[in-house]
Amino acid sequence: MKAYAHRLIKRSRDFDMTSGGIMGKLIAFSLPLALSGILQLLFNAVDLIVIGQFSATGSESLAAVSSNNALISLIINVSLGLSVGANVVVAQSIGSRNKERAQNAVHTAILISVICGIAVGLVGALCARYFLVWMKTDAVVLDKATTYLSIYFIGAPANIVYNFGAAILRAKGDTKRPLAFLLIAGIVNACLNLIFVIVAHMDVAGVAVATIISQYLSVVLVIIALLREKDYCRLIIKKLRIKKRELMDILRIGLPSGILGSFFSISNVIIQSSINGFGYQVMAGNATGASLEAFVYTSMNAVSSATTTFAGQNVGAKRYDRIKGILLDSCIITIVISVVLGTFILLLGRPLSALYTRDPVVVEYAIERMTVILPIYFVCGIVENFVGCLRGMNYAIVPMIPSFLCICAYRIIWVYTAFKTNATTFMLYISYPISWGLNLLLDIGLFAYAYNKVIRLSKNMREYKKLCGYLKE
Repeated sequence: MKAYAHRLIKRSRDFDMTSGGIMGKLIAFSLPLALSGILQLLFNAVDLIVIGQFSATGSESLAAVSSNNALISLIINVSLGLSVGANVVVAQSIGSRNKERAQNAVHTAILISVICGIAVGLVGALCARYFLVWMKTDAVVLDKATTYLSIYFIGAPANIVYNFGAAILRAKGDTKRPLAFLLIAGIVNACLNLIFVIVAHMDVAGVAVATIISQYLSVVLVIIALLREKDYCRLIIKKLRIKKRELMDILRIGLPSGILGSFFSISNVIIQSSINGFGYQVMAGNATGASLEAFVYTSMNAVSSATTTFAGQNVGAKRYDRIKGILLDSCIITIVISVVLGTFILLLGRPLSALYTRDPVVVEYAIERMTVILPIYFVCGIVENFVGCLRGMNYAIVPMIPSFLCICAYRIIWVYTAFKTNATTFMLYISYPISWGLNLLLDIGLFAYAYNKVIRLSKNMREYKKLCGYLKE
């Protein structure tokens, strides 16, 4: 019986994050995450490339599709933040070998994702045009942008449920199946793009329909995977219900994460509104540059997601001594990714941008953005690592403070002061690296405070247990 239990526990620990070397395991865990994100970006890039190269109104359609990105992020980020909460709660439950809590968290998280997905889909589809008008979207592309956004939000339930499901699988160290699911869905998306845009001439509507079909395919695959799980992360449909304790834990960690993501999105919406005022060519160039930069960000973000899961499992296992090593190694990996990949994209900036559009003016606007952002992008990645580590340590609200001040408030103030006095795209873009630097300085101080507090509490607990042992004797 003991041998069976040992084998069961060993199988449940798909990825041992609580012992052994950290760097190699971080890379091994992050790589499938990064590949998943890069695949998703490649297929999103196919959306832009197909619409930019094969639509009858290339630059206008490209601007219409891409102008929605900041708004989409703003609306769904709270829901996606909750998936981070689910990841941490399940990871901590696995680390502490608490199967009942893990199961409660899984079923609570999936039900929350369904509710959030439906709500986001309805709000987004019904209010699409109002949002775009509020963002001062160029009248030339407003109708196309509204069509794309309205259809896109029909896929919001699938998008959000998939992210929750993938977060649950990642909590136990399974990053390979989410990668496979994205690969399958992405190939379908790319093929449908070509059919709907080139053959059926559906323009932006075709890109949107292809996207939501692929999203629903990916969520079907992740739900099937959870249904077939045998242990901590198994999903049983008839057990879907919201457990109060796990709900509060997910909200405590995930809601601040979602609000934190919204801070980024709110400032990005303000900046996007300012960019929209320069016309559709600048909009298209900004989107092209952002699309290429996203390959660097997604690779760095994979490391920060791994940091959250590693910290969560080690906190659950009470291995607080490994937290600093997790953070340090993740920052080293992030710097290498940013420097290598960012340099590559900058050197090939023009030919890569030309894949999106045949308009040389749009290409130059893309180069302008990347020249400002990419050289200092590693600072953004390091900030994400600090935030991820703090989340794994149960400090979900703490990172909101510097992010609100430096990312949201600072950028908005910048737009209405520095940019207003010198209304150029450079003045908009330069606000990004400045805000990352300020954020990092504050995060370093907050992490030092949180880490010392965790170590102090751990030491007090050990002394308490030791005292209890003496009393029993």
